[in-house]
Amino acid sequence: MISYLMMKFGLAFGLSAILTPLIRSIAIKKSWVAAPTQDRWHQHPTPSMGGIAIISAIILPLIFMADFGSVIEQVMKKNGFGDTPSLSAVLIMGSIFLFGLGLFDDLHNIKPHNKLIGQILAASLVVFLGFRLHWFTSMTLDTMATLFWIVGLTNAFNLIDNMDGLCAGVGFVAAICLTVLFYPLALEPFLIALVLAGAMGAFLIYNFNPAKIFMGDCGSLVIGFSISVLSLSYSEIPSTQTLARITVPILLLLVPILDTTLVTVIRVLSGRKASIGGRDHTSHRLVLMGFSEKKAVLMLCGIGAVAGFAAVFVSRTDTWTSPAVIIPVLIAITLMGIYLSQLRVYPEKEFSILRNRSFTPILMELTYKRQMLLVVFDSILIAFSYYMAYRLRFEGDAFVQYFKLFLRSLPAVIACKMLVFFGMGIYRGIWGYISANDVSLHLKASIIGTLVSMLALTVIYGFGEFSKGIFVLDWLFTTGLLLGVRGSFRLFIETQKRKTLSGEKVVIYGAGRAGELLLREILNNKNLKVVPIGFVDDDELKKGRNIQGFPIIGTFEEFKQNYQQHQIKGMLISFNNLNGHSHLVLDAAKNFCTRSGLFLKRFQIELQDVDLSNSEIAFGIENHIPQ
Repeated sequence: MISYLMMKFGLAFGLSAILTPLIRSIAIKKSWVAAPTQDRWHQHPTPSMGGIAIISAIILPLIFMADFGSVIEQVMKKNGFGDTPSLSAVLIMGSIFLFGLGLFDDLHNIKPHNKLIGQILAASLVVFLGFRLHWFTSMTLDTMATLFWIVGLTNAFNLIDNMDGLCAGVGFVAAICLTVLFYPLALEPFLIALVLAGAMGAFLIYNFNPAKIFMGDCGSLVIGFSISVLSLSYSEIPSTQTLARITVPILLLLVPILDTTLVTVIRVLSGRKASIGGRDHTSHRLVLMGFSEKKAVLMLCGIGAVAGFAAVFVSRTDTWTSPAVIIPVLIAITLMGIYLSQLRVYPEKEFSILRNRSFTPILMELTYKRQMLLVVFDSILIAFSYYMAYRLRFEGDAFVQYFKLFLRSLPAVIACKMLVFFGMGIYRGIWGYISANDVSLHLKASIIGTLVSMLALTVIYGFGEFSKGIFVLDWLFTTGLLLGVRGSFRLFIETQKRKTLSGEKVVIYGAGRAGELLLREILNNKNLKVVPIGFVDDDELKKGRNIQGFPIIGTFEEFKQNYQQHQIKGMLISFNNLNGHSHLVLDAAKNFCTRSGLFLKRFQIELQDVDLSNSEIAFGIENHIPQ
């Protein structure tokens, strides 16, 4: 059995590995080359049509498993319902059709709506043959949802084919997770997932940064269609629970879903066409934050792996335990979407379509008053913390018994804590600027909120039914999640500042309070155009320590001996008080920079008096300026 499985994977991998360089050579001879354009990411002409190798590596292993007779039988059925036909046969038929559509688009660049019609036709074939999501009891709703799922994900993989190795990488991770998911529950989907993983894994060898070949639409459409249809098979497993049936496919494909949703919403609300390409995808925004292309792709593949194995966990556990994994993953991916949506990609104002409309006031409130979003998040975090407290405190049948008590008391807990949070002013802060005082405030609010909720439950229900350990665990979870969400915004802003620093390399002389203030100013003021590599300080006890992640390299005398290895262009003096010793230090720094050809600048903080003698004249002029 194992040798048979390895043969399937090895055949797909080998075919893809052999055919990809062959197709690359043909593409160069035939001038099938993707030239750089303004709305595309790559900078050099790159051979395309790698999708030919991908579909060949998929179809040839699957054709030995496909039962096309079952497809004919399904078509001939009068009622159209019953067992689904061979999944391999359906995948081969749909993939060949979409491959032809993508190939024609790669060669002749067809319009987006024409491509969409082709995708709908392929999805309709799958639904007609009996494959569905099984999310709704209504056949009509479930059919429409399945069509939307297949078309949406086919497009999603087409959209994430915007950076070297991203589409194939995300698809490879999804296929690996599907392999784990289906073993040993469904043999045919398991084998198909193995074949997809092999085909995409080998293609990644040539497609990862720097890419030697692109897959083109003839590849991305096939991958998106195959993964989306394969994910439907999970719903066909009889033992699948309702919650898992809905959440597992979403978790498996969370990265393409996030990217498509983020790009579509921001483009529409910014007055841009969602169907036109651009550099505003999730991967592009990560690069804008300061990640390299490789790291951006690896990060998204890593997120896909975490979400995929969360899906596997949900599929293996009961409905009572699944929320402990589902909710944190969805919260994390939502926060990521919020972070990335704040990055300015295009010069026009974000959400410009919301302006000057009759519904503008409401939508602008929802869009720009971020505290409202924080309130919603907190209510979810409070509910999740209370749930986790019960889940850890009680196990097995005891949890099922106490779950009714959890549901009955949850509204009171949420109401009490939200009132305390509001009353203590934790929503008056600014996102991304959490300080020690804010941490203290949140700790106090969480403690008081827990005590008030305990008091309220005692008054309403009597405290005898509740375990004291519940409220201790609830306080720990609530406090950790509250501070974690706030801290994540600060971390995002700080990470973006550090990774996007550009300019000449400098060293900061003086690792005291003034040095820290100078570092903060550099991080917050990009107009300074300097990138600090660290500090030097004459206090030998500070050597080897860090200030906000920047190392204290050593003393000035030590630095003079090996400064060349740091490739700096200048030095920044941070100390302000130029007493006798400081003057000597400044003179030494001047001499060193003069001999070494470095520039020298001094950081200075001072309060200057403003001449108010002409304030009345200026006030009069201001009042007479025409409106």
